[in-house]
Amino acid sequence: MTRQINVGGVLIGGGAPVVIQSMLNTKTTDVEGSLAQIRQLKDAGCQIARLAVPNMEGARGFAEICKESPLPLVADIHFDYKLAIAAAESGAAKIRINPGNIGGEDRVKAVVDVCKDRKIPIRIGVNGGSLDKRLLEKYGHPTADALVESAFEHLELLEKQGFYDSCVSMKSSTVPTMVAAARLFREKCDYPLHIGVTETGPVKQGLIKSAMGIGALLLDGIGDTIRVSLTDDPVEEVYAAKDILKAAGLRKEGVNIISCPTCGRTRIDLIGLVNQVDAALKNCEKPITVAVMGCIVNGPGEAREADIGIAGGDGWGTIFEKGVQVEKLPYDELLPALLARIERM
Repeated sequence: MTRQINVGGVLIGGGAPVVIQSMLNTKTTDVEGSLAQIRQLKDAGCQIARLAVPNMEGARGFAEICKESPLPLVADIHFDYKLAIAAAESGAAKIRINPGNIGGEDRVKAVVDVCKDRKIPIRIGVNGGSLDKRLLEKYGHPTADALVESAFEHLELLEKQGFYDSCVSMKSSTVPTMVAAARLFREKCDYPLHIGVTETGPVKQGLIKSAMGIGALLLDGIGDTIRVSLTDDPVEEVYAAKDILKAAGLRKEGVNIISCPTCGRTRIDLIGLVNQVDAALKNCEKPITVAVMGCIVNGPGEAREADIGIAGGDGWGTIFEKGVQVEKLPYDELLPALLARIERM
């Protein structure tokens, strides 16, 4: 079991449920726009949100956002230790830095002192795209060993100041590298791990890479908090994270939809129906399995095994609930009847 940190009341590690995070794509100077996006993230199921704080103007905006944010906020800091101190003093629930790139030991100590005083954890964020040149020369490119060595070097800087309230991320755009780094780190250390694949590309590729990388580690019991990085609305990152946790058996809340891939036996618009069911139940938190099946071969059996389901026929369909056939309806009436029954469950 890993150590545990407290991020604004959200526990990470130490046996706590895996925490979902995302990062805003608004400018930190846009206070109202940032708050609106934070509220959208919260409604989608996000538990912690991160914001870039690139300069002092951004730090002032961050302070205003913290006053009204419904979620704990992480200040993402690079290079300028004064920004980390300003964010910590403004209400940050966690600071994301690399201690090695904010200056000398005195600057690291200055950040650590304010975080200690305010009981603010620090996340060390190692990224394959910004590794120290010395490590790149040593390993040739951003290998798993290079990422882990960088993480331990940064941890040592904090531990030298007597600071242990940390978590670590080691991200790469290459799935095998990210997975290998997390496994290697976990063998050697019990700090909580934030896991995710970075710079994943277009949305479809990003979803696949994230599901493979994050999912592989979660099934190994590795990962205390996750972010799915997508070139898309951050809200979609949260929905994807929830789906990954559910597929890994780590999240009970929310609907699990099973549906067949269609074939020549399908006689209803199964693709359209599945998409409508998915959209309608996107924010449903009931821990149920819904089957939407297209034909008589596997449909009735799968629908009976689900909490509720549809088995399609030729322009019609049968609704099963808890293994019992309850209705046979024309295609156009299936969706409203299904949703009405789910609402009553």
